[in-house]
Amino acid sequence: MAPAHLTSGSHGRLPHVAIFPFMAKGHTIPLIQLANYLRHHRLATVTFFTTPGNAAFVRGGLSSGDDDDDVAAVVELDFPVDAPGIPPGVESAEGLASMAAFVAFTDAVSLLRPQFEAAVAAMWPPASFIVADAFLYWVNESAAVLGVPKMSFFGISAFAQVMRELRNRHGLCAVMEPGDVDDDGYPATLAVPEFPHIRVTLEDLMATFGEPSAVRMMMELDGKLGKAIEESHGLIINTFHGLEAPYIKFWNEHVGPRAWPIGPLCLAQPASATADARPSWMEWLDEKAAAGRPVLYIALGTLAAIPEVQLKEVADGLERADVNFIWAVRPKNIDLGLGFEERIKDRGLVVREWVDQREILQHESVRGFLSHSGWNSVLESVTAGVPLAVWPMIADQPFNARFLVDELNIAIRVSPIDRTMRGLVPSEEISKVVKELMDGEAGAEATKRVVELSALAKEAMDEGGLSWIAVKEMITELCAMKNDVHEKEEANYCKQDV
Repeated sequence: MAPAHLTSGSHGRLPHVAIFPFMAKGHTIPLIQLANYLRHHRLATVTFFTTPGNAAFVRGGLSSGDDDDDVAAVVELDFPVDAPGIPPGVESAEGLASMAAFVAFTDAVSLLRPQFEAAVAAMWPPASFIVADAFLYWVNESAAVLGVPKMSFFGISAFAQVMRELRNRHGLCAVMEPGDVDDDGYPATLAVPEFPHIRVTLEDLMATFGEPSAVRMMMELDGKLGKAIEESHGLIINTFHGLEAPYIKFWNEHVGPRAWPIGPLCLAQPASATADARPSWMEWLDEKAAAGRPVLYIALGTLAAIPEVQLKEVADGLERADVNFIWAVRPKNIDLGLGFEERIKDRGLVVREWVDQREILQHESVRGFLSHSGWNSVLESVTAGVPLAVWPMIADQPFNARFLVDELNIAIRVSPIDRTMRGLVPSEEISKVVKELMDGEAGAEATKRVVELSALAKEAMDEGGLSWIAVKEMITELCAMKNDVHEKEEANYCKQDV
């Protein structure tokens, strides 16, 4: 039974939550995890919104594998046909080739508004509140029309969210010029006013806007999503106090609306259903564990396109480092160099298919993660107690990298030749960083610290933990808000009737 204070106020029913992610896997996964968390703990029932091209992925993630009859409803909204600037049949950001196409994609997604409003209006029991990705900035207006409270979800760290706010508040992008360098000839850094111990480059600040040709369009989009967050009833952040307390506190005291740290949500995801056969890559890891050979996991994200010449440098660096590794390669048909996979077959495995990253990171043999430092990947590594080598490329990744290396001390930075994100990372750098992570003193210190954070993450999500409490308080507050609106509407109706 649901606790009394978590009922919607109508005949003791559980609150009914409408969840709508942006159409990209990195945005969708944490909201699937949130839906599973709410259902598993009997905190709410869920209706999940997506499009036909993403529905199979969503339904697969929402299948908890237990005997619970409360299956989340999935509503498919028809994606616009022949939307300008988008390849035919593409319904997810992973299928886009440029930031200009990304902006066109967000514009096309806004055309789903009439379908979404009709579907929410038809929900039964009625929606208690809406959780929508900030990139769906138009949902604020939909929620106002429907009379339903709306929460924003933005799948970045509290640190990155605060840095983004201060960048805009102080106009930091205008303080430096693209060619500014320090005394060593590397990109100049700037101290962030409210946090002077944090120094960022112009590239760090501009990374969310993508390639130069798309900066103006992306700035306009950034303004829209910033306004969507500002005018929401709150902001859901996939993080926990033990990881980012100072930045959660700063946001709530100096920015707003209130941020609710309710993660790490990856700990809310039920274990994958047992397959008929264990994947070959898991069997390979089992063999390495049995032989006492620690393994490095490599995955460099799904959105940034990495040139073949760079991936060959990575391959050469891994070969030079002489470590055991499993590498989830994208794109799957990339050429890593003549004879590479044959030469490393005893200690390295290249996987060109989908892998369960969380399952890999939790394997006892995995002791390091070479990552693009996307926030979902960071949280999966932290909860597994695995230190990182970080190689940021786009979006919030440079903020994450600075946070992990300079503040949390759980990562080692991969540095391109010219210290920019677009510069080539030579094989020698890959080899040096990988060796230090797996066998060096810095790697050992990072391991010690990340294991401590892993324990704090589990504590936060356990019953009675700070994230657990935040979820319950958030639902209670939003349901009270919805009930107040309903009572006022009933009172107004009675006055008119009289």
